Amino acid sequence: MSSIVMKFGGTSMAGIERIRNVAARVKREVEAGNRVAVVVSAMAGETDRLINLCREASPLAEPAEYDVVVASGEQVTTGLLAIALNAIGVPARSFLGWQLPIRSSAAHGLARIEDIGTGALEAALAAGQVAVIPGFQGVTADGRISTLGRGGSDTSAVAVAAALKASRCDIYTDVEGVYTTDPRIVPRARKLARITYEEMLELASVGAKVLQTRSVELAMKEKVRLAVLSSFSDEPGTLVVDEDEIVEQELIAGVAYDRNEAKVTIVAVPDRPGAVASIFGALADANINVDMIVQNIAHDSATTDVTFTVPRTELQRAKAMLEAVRGDVGFARLISDENVVKVSVVGVGMKSHAGVAVTMFRALADRGINIQAITTSEIKISVLIAEEYLELAVRVLHTAYGLDAPQ
Repeated sequence: MSSIVMKFGGTSMAGIERIRNVAARVKREVEAGNRVAVVVSAMAGETDRLINLCREASPLAEPAEYDVVVASGEQVTTGLLAIALNAIGVPARSFLGWQLPIRSSAAHGLARIEDIGTGALEAALAAGQVAVIPGFQGVTADGRISTLGRGGSDTSAVAVAAALKASRCDIYTDVEGVYTTDPRIVPRARKLARITYEEMLELASVGAKVLQTRSVELAMKEKVRLAVLSSFSDEPGTLVVDEDEIVEQELIAGVAYDRNEAKVTIVAVPDRPGAVASIFGALADANINVDMIVQNIAHDSATTDVTFTVPRTELQRAKAMLEAVRGDVGFARLISDENVVKVSVVGVGMKSHAGVAVTMFRALADRGINIQAITTSEIKISVLIAEEYLELAVRVLHTAYGLDAPQ
């Protein structure tokens, strides 16, 4: 008998009728002879409501108490799904994170799962029960509730699947799978039958919202087979698998974008050892992630300009940190721009094909779209462009790489 993990997001759990729909899907898997563990998110919008309550209580809520509040949304849906399953004749019981336990680090709000106790979970499955588990939460070494950050329920599901050595982990969302790009921008976007862990990881990291980045990292590390499926249809979804399971590999798997980008240019940085380290050291100390970095050549051999991107939500904090070290570094001024977006093309086919970059640059140039910064990896090329050109750039690149579905 195979063990499977089914994860349902907030849209799937938004109200009693949708929870009943989830229960019916779980029942089908039980009747197919599978041992089933279900990981659930809070109802759509509930976590935001709880976060706002914390902010109203205090703009600087104590992190451990903040986690107590925001973790409660998953407790509600866990109990409700167990009730709905029992009501249709499927034996089920709920487990909270501390009851398994799901042990995590103490980084409240952004904890990492360290271990999952499977004794109680295995006993429930062996007794023919469906185990219903809240995503997004764990318990620290000192017994405090922790949360895993936005999208953390995906990571919870993959971690449970790895602990159970499940045959697969099904991630149910409000889309039917992983598409070559956002269908709202490109109606001819194609659903992918399979995608590699590497490609999915890169797409998630550059803006695709289907899966949380950490969940894909964990699935790749633990060799957990993922399936991205719709909660609202029975259409086949997308399998996330090893590269060797894909017989005919596409050159490009998809085009993604990220609006949460802001550009910072530091003008006239002294061209001496340690100056750039002081800039990025200040940002690292403040836990501000830096993405694209461009350093200009120092024409006068005395100063250089440094351009980089940070999350748009962190721009004001980044500017404050940089102004604080301005005297030590000695740069002239700081320029920022929030009206930018990052557009990326991803595909393992890049490893063995030349000309991928020039196709991207030429396609954008032909439409008069200026590239402000570039970053690459073995299977990804990302460019920074003006936000006004976002949709045009995505459509142009999708066509340039032959990703449009037939009309």
